[in-house]
Amino acid sequence: MTIILSIETSTELASAALLTDDGIIFQELSGVQTHSQGILPMVQALLAQGGVSLSQCDTIGFGCGPGAFTGVRTACGIVQGLAFGADLEVVPVVSLLAMAEGARTSAQQVGHPEFICVLDARMEEVYWARYRHTGAGWQTLSEPALSSFAQLLAIADFSIAALVHGNGLKLEGVPAGTATIPCMPHAKQVAYLALAGYRNGDAVSAAQAQPLYLRNKIALTTEERLLAKQEAAAGKGNA
Repeated sequence: MTIILSIETSTELASAALLTDDGIIFQELSGVQTHSQGILPMVQALLAQGGVSLSQCDTIGFGCGPGAFTGVRTACGIVQGLAFGADLEVVPVVSLLAMAEGARTSAQQVGHPEFICVLDARMEEVYWARYRHTGAGWQTLSEPALSSFAQLLAIADFSIAALVHGNGLKLEGVPAGTATIPCMPHAKQVAYLALAGYRNGDAVSAAQAQPLYLRNKIALTTEERLLAKQEAAAGKGNA
């Protein structure tokens, strides 16, 4: 029997799940401020309910982001502590992919082969990625990215893709007729994706449990642009 423990804290909805051959059980809570205090009690309750110990789990899946910085750091820290203590490997799962998996199994899924998953990133920006599900599993068509929603709408083709969106996202400008599916990242989907990843050999050591934080790339680009401006100014001064 393969046993997967999973957590997802990248948004205001925190969740934990335990997947066994008997099925899946889960708990959830809302409110970013409660994530760090609430996730471990949920994990302990699930293990007790499932009648298993942490060391009996085969791996721990976790939503690695993108999402709220505090949330994804919380997930990484808790997963590392649990995994180090029980000598387990972990499986990082992109939170946007967990949304796609949730949408795929949703009653609102109407046969679309592709999913464009979008989360509010604040600062008038969104996290998004595009996925396609086939008989062999998931394909990533567009890697997780950070942009304005308007920029996404300008390049996205919703004729064959459903728009999967989290809470708080204003759907202004979405083309008429677009299939929209509300769906938040959840530990249930993280568990199933982690199981697939575990069987595929994607588990990594606890030390490699790192967040996917896309704004690092934006900060680097800003620094590079500032440096380029400084170099250009210096070049004009020497001319």
